[in-house]
Amino acid sequence: MSGRFITLEGGEGAGKSSNLEWLADALRAAGKTVTVSREPGGTALAESIRGVLLAPGDEPMADDTELLLVFAARAQHLEQKIRPALARGEWVLCDRFVDATWAYQGAGRGLDSAAIADLESLVIRDTRPDMTVLFDVPVEVGMARAGKRAALDRIEQEDRAFFERIRQCYLARAAQEPSRFRTVDAGQPLGSVQQQLGAIVEEMLAWP
Repeated sequence: MSGRFITLEGGEGAGKSSNLEWLADALRAAGKTVTVSREPGGTALAESIRGVLLAPGDEPMADDTELLLVFAARAQHLEQKIRPALARGEWVLCDRFVDATWAYQGAGRGLDSAAIADLESLVIRDTRPDMTVLFDVPVEVGMARAGKRAALDRIEQEDRAFFERIRQCYLARAAQEPSRFRTVDAGQPLGSVQQQLGAIVEEMLAWP
């Protein structure tokens, strides 16, 4: 029996990581076997690629290098973790997936959409999310939160305009695919956010 694939998306400081385990616990309480993961990363090799992607360095990373590394990590993640878990009938919760590439490398970096689409077709094939939960928060709020967590990584150091493009891309994708996306107002206090998530969990549990 095939499992379910749920992705969490949003800009920096939107609260995806903070609420990932809350969602997992809610699904486990309903009797689901849940695998939690993230991108880039999710396996030892993919996490190594994540380190290269996010670490600030003396040599500037070319935008095409960033795109290819993201998909290299994703290919490994899908092969070694996501697809096997789905085949076992598990529910996979993943912090970011291919929508993040369209937002960050597509809208943020301005990379060619045809190149992204070709890589998506090659790597993703038919492994598509059953639902994507978009944590939407104003850029200034998200960046203020991110700045309180730790030193900013290479991507978090980009300017506000970069993150505004990302936010607008996410909102546009959610508008284009309302059957897949559920948008959470992540600028609200945690209790309100989790109340919104609770309604989404109820919807998931009603799936046939």
